[in-house]
Amino acid sequence: MENFKNEKSHVLIAIFPGQGHINPSLQFSKLLIKLGIKVTLSTSLTAFNRIKKLPNIEGLSFAAFSDGYDGNFKGSLNEFHLFNSSMKSHGSEFILNLMKSNSKNGSTPITHVIYTVLMDWAGSIAKKFNVPSTLFWTQPATVFDIYYYRFTDYSDYFKNCDSNDKVIELPGLPPLSPIDFPSFVYDDVESYNWAVESMKRQIEILNSEENPRILVNTFDDLEFDALRILKNVTMVAIGPSITSSFLDDNSFGADMIEISSNDYMDWLDKRSNGSVIYIAFGSYAEISSQLMEEIGQGLLKCGRPFLWVIRQGQNGEKPEEKLSCKEELEKQGKIVSWCSQVKVLKHPSIGCFLTHCGWNSTLESIAFGVPIVACPVWNDQVCNAKLIQDVWKNGVRVNSGEKDIVERDEFKRCIEIAIGGGENGEELRKNAKKWRDLAKEAVKENGSSNVNLKAYANEFLLGRRC
Repeated sequence: MENFKNEKSHVLIAIFPGQGHINPSLQFSKLLIKLGIKVTLSTSLTAFNRIKKLPNIEGLSFAAFSDGYDGNFKGSLNEFHLFNSSMKSHGSEFILNLMKSNSKNGSTPITHVIYTVLMDWAGSIAKKFNVPSTLFWTQPATVFDIYYYRFTDYSDYFKNCDSNDKVIELPGLPPLSPIDFPSFVYDDVESYNWAVESMKRQIEILNSEENPRILVNTFDDLEFDALRILKNVTMVAIGPSITSSFLDDNSFGADMIEISSNDYMDWLDKRSNGSVIYIAFGSYAEISSQLMEEIGQGLLKCGRPFLWVIRQGQNGEKPEEKLSCKEELEKQGKIVSWCSQVKVLKHPSIGCFLTHCGWNSTLESIAFGVPIVACPVWNDQVCNAKLIQDVWKNGVRVNSGEKDIVERDEFKRCIEIAIGGGENGEELRKNAKKWRDLAKEAVKENGSSNVNLKAYANEFLLGRRC
């Protein structure tokens, strides 16, 4: 990528303190720095307290603020509005003062604010200083389109969606059922109200701007129509913005998070190519003991080696201890509390990925050509699973049985399709390789995402016209 030097360009990236926001923002920052743009990353101590080692890169600085909890929030998802409110209150004051001090103390003033999903208030602060701002959408373009339709001209389409058999046709998108909608389109779930309001406010802000741009963590070939269907918003695909080992460069990546033993890599080295089932449900997703048991029993039914990441609980408890089949599982595969996901997905022994379909995990699967077994939990994950199975056709989505529980035989069925033989499995693996190759093309020097980012940076961050 061509190096530009512009000492007057200083971008503040305000990040929601979730791993799905932090990882792509870190990689995005690196790309901006290569263009000669100074970057300050700002998020709350809840995120910073989980980082083992901050990278020392010229042009990159960090600005952490208290969110009132600083990693000690113990509430459930139903109480998350308390955390969000506290973070917004503390973060607004911090960023306001940060922008004031940067304009007064001789530092390079902040010339642009980029903010991730659920951080619309950071864009509002930028307006007070007449500083332009841009949303960095860290989910698929398709999901943004759904929210845009929900809170503008197609809101009636989302009413009375009490049947999962109902099919809704929205411009530029595949046919969707209510089961495919991201969580925050519904305002009748009290615990989601804070997020629904944030999404609605975000759309209103964009519609009040003249020709707004949105940076999207996707690439043109993956979501061509979804990126272009909206007439009032210009969506700029700059992804996949994933940890740098995708590009064989480790200046960002696994060292950002607390690293445990690497013995799982030695274990993978001893497995044959394409033989291992990798299971992980992200940094925050909570799965019930019942679902965990069904996954475990499904793995036993498959009889294949597996690497399963089961995070420790908030108080250090090990959920795997509750598995009735723990001893049998440990003879067949390996259970760890953490691993470097990009290193694992890159390993030739991995045959498929059983995932909650968070967008980071989905993009990483795509980037490394790994077939997916999709087991979404909530939020954008359900829409991502729809795209995986029915649009990109690089994976298979599990079906829920009674009481919305996915049963062990269903896990076995889907895993065998993704990793085993048969015509369906062959198609999945062929498509997975196709998307992997297109993803790698997108981030090359003259690839679509690289060209898109340089054009955006030239016009809006460096003040140049292409």
